[in-house]
Amino acid sequence: MSLVKRIKALCDDKKVTFAEVERQISISNGQIRRWDNVSPKSETLQKVADYFDVSTDYLLGRTEVKRNVDLTEKDEKDIQKELQNIINGLEGNSYAAFDGQTIDDMEEEDKELLIASLENTLRIAKKIAKQKYTPKKYK
Repeated sequence: MSLVKRIKALCDDKKVTFAEVERQISISNGQIRRWDNVSPKSETLQKVADYFDVSTDYLLGRTEVKRNVDLTEKDEKDIQKELQNIINGLEGNSYAAFDGQTIDDMEEEDKELLIASLENTLRIAKKIAKQKYTPKKYK
């Protein structure tokens, strides 16, 4: 997908036009459409990326990850591994009781809800950590 098509898709998602984006980031009218034939300056490309909260690599088609805080496949594997470690630590542990029940004694639906909650918590924590500790040069 070309740069202009990617920007068009982002405009469609955000329900804005090229003209609105160009006004917001202070570039000349019609400039984005010209990027089919002429490469933009890096500063201008960065302005567009910042406007849509995506990386310049995403705009250029180098990656499908829109933001650095998006979770990668490796992050997902790490989350699943950590979740399994937590569940294993809870099983058979009388110290980790919920309403007087261990995880082994819980009804299946309650157990699934607890696991889903833990997984969501791990996912949020991973995103916050990536956002907070990723060096600026990689954003």
